[in-house]
Amino acid sequence: MASTLYLNLTFHKPLTPATSAAATRRSYIPVRCATSRSRRLPLLKGRILSIESLQAIQTLKRLYRTNPPNLTHALSTTLTRLIKSDLDATLRELLRQQQCTLALRVFHTLRSEYGADLTLHAEIAKALANCGMYEDLDDFIVDLEENCEIDCGDYKGLVNLMKVVIEAKRRESTVRIYRLMKKCGWGSVVEPDEYVVRVLVNGLKGFDEIALAEEVQNEWNRAFDNFSRGILGNLRV
Repeated sequence: MASTLYLNLTFHKPLTPATSAAATRRSYIPVRCATSRSRRLPLLKGRILSIESLQAIQTLKRLYRTNPPNLTHALSTTLTRLIKSDLDATLRELLRQQQCTLALRVFHTLRSEYGADLTLHAEIAKALANCGMYEDLDDFIVDLEENCEIDCGDYKGLVNLMKVVIEAKRRESTVRIYRLMKKCGWGSVVEPDEYVVRVLVNGLKGFDEIALAEEVQNEWNRAFDNFSRGILGNLRV
């Protein structure tokens, strides 16, 4: 039995400097670090976070949990250090975690420094509605109205935002969005979109805002008539 064990033993040659270096080269795996702003890894829809974003999220949650007297100042100091891509990634991760109060703070910083389109506004509104924060949703629309930040030509973002407030049964917020649309040139400078009109009219009717629904429909009818006359005029020429 001892001889059998002896025969089954396998002896390996010691590694020479050359073979050791080759083995090291074969086993070496390069690692990239995202600590440098100039060499940060690309973000994919906010789900791959840089170290700066991760640290910001941890700091925000800790500050919110401990609630120090200078919370607003501390949050502002933390967020203003981030570049746009990190702010966006931080915002979307907080939305994913349903940390809507903190997400609002990040959103206001992002909007003040870089701006925000209607699609992003709609995402924030939807997160607030999903968390049952309806009063915050109404305040969010009031803030949007006061800042007059709406691109009526962004039909997709506009429809998404309207759908959120209508499905959340926020009557006054729906009316506010329509008033803001008018203020920003909808129907006069910006041509009404048929699908936007349909969603808004149905929403207003559902809230028993019949007069406003008819006003929206009339705006669309006038725009359509003007468009039709323009086509006929070009054909005659």
